[in-house]
Amino acid sequence: MLVLLPPSEGKASFGRGTPLKMESLSLPGLSDARAAVLDELVELCAADEEKAREVLGLTEGLRGEIAKNLELRTAAARPAGEIYTGVLYDALDLATLDTAAKRRAARSLLVFSGLWGAVRVTDRIPSYRCSMGVKLPGLGALGTHWRAPMADALPEVAGDGLVLDLRSSAYTGAWKPKGEVASRTASVRVLHAPTRKVVSHFNKATKGRIVRSLLSAGVAPKGPAELVEALRDLGYVVEGEAPSRGGQAWSLDVLVDEIH
Repeated sequence: MLVLLPPSEGKASFGRGTPLKMESLSLPGLSDARAAVLDELVELCAADEEKAREVLGLTEGLRGEIAKNLELRTAAARPAGEIYTGVLYDALDLATLDTAAKRRAARSLLVFSGLWGAVRVTDRIPSYRCSMGVKLPGLGALGTHWRAPMADALPEVAGDGLVLDLRSSAYTGAWKPKGEVASRTASVRVLHAPTRKVVSHFNKATKGRIVRSLLSAGVAPKGPAELVEALRDLGYVVEGEAPSRGGQAWSLDVLVDEIH
């Protein structure tokens, strides 16, 4: 099972520590594309703070994020699972998983990123600010920048099991499963059952709980149909059926009564 996650806008920062080692990151096929984004991002933030704030879409109150980007090569790097914070990651709560579940998380979870492309939760990265929606002056739109290297690297990473796609829309464009991989891919929406509407906070929180439930139970569905059965066994209310044509991803809805 491969679980595709979005990053979080908010990220934890740490003090002294070993800095980034690009060559140690998973998915080495993304190395050149990572280096290109890193180089331009640091250069942009060093050259013109106001332009960097505009390009990165930062409010005045977040101006300090530019200084964080300036130190990407020297700042303390920590496992990505510790760097990413926010509603989904709070609900997932990797730190409190048992040892076996943590091993499953290391194998199964892949976090998409405007700067790194995609990383495992065990990959050591510094705190940064650069979303997939950013359009750098030189490289252009990062979603487009990542498509070719992702198309080369991700099918192998997907293996032969389920691909559970929990990414937000800003990150889905960087890699779209195709063909045989798409047929064993399932995307999930979380809906407030009484209104049938997506509400951002509990959508993220429920996705974090779903991943935690699967990891804790040691469940590794081979495909979307098995995922539906597994989630129902774990107490979730799931709706969805096979797509009408082969080579297409499944779309599943998880219904939640309470917003929390």
